[in-house]
Amino acid sequence: MELKDTVKGMMSDDYKERMAAEYHQTKIRYEKLKKLNTRMEAKVICTSSAAEPQLNGTPARLLRDQQRIMGEYLHILELRAEIEEIFI
Repeated sequence: MELKDTVKGMMSDDYKERMAAEYHQTKIRYEKLKKLNTRMEAKVICTSSAAEPQLNGTPARLLRDQQRIMGEYLHILELRAEIEEIFI
């Protein structure tokens, strides 16, 4: 699934469809960020560099924090989906 595949759901009048689309959008972004963070961490391990890696001036630790918070948000959406019987 790609972000463009979630547009219809985000435009829905049904909150359950919008929530499912929001979940999928967040999941897509989370997985891309996770992949980026993994590559950056592996690069540090392989180069034994003491300097913290950055992406366009953004420190890696900030990107890891963003990934962690996105993961927590995904968990909240998953709990709501279970409680409200929303198929995600």
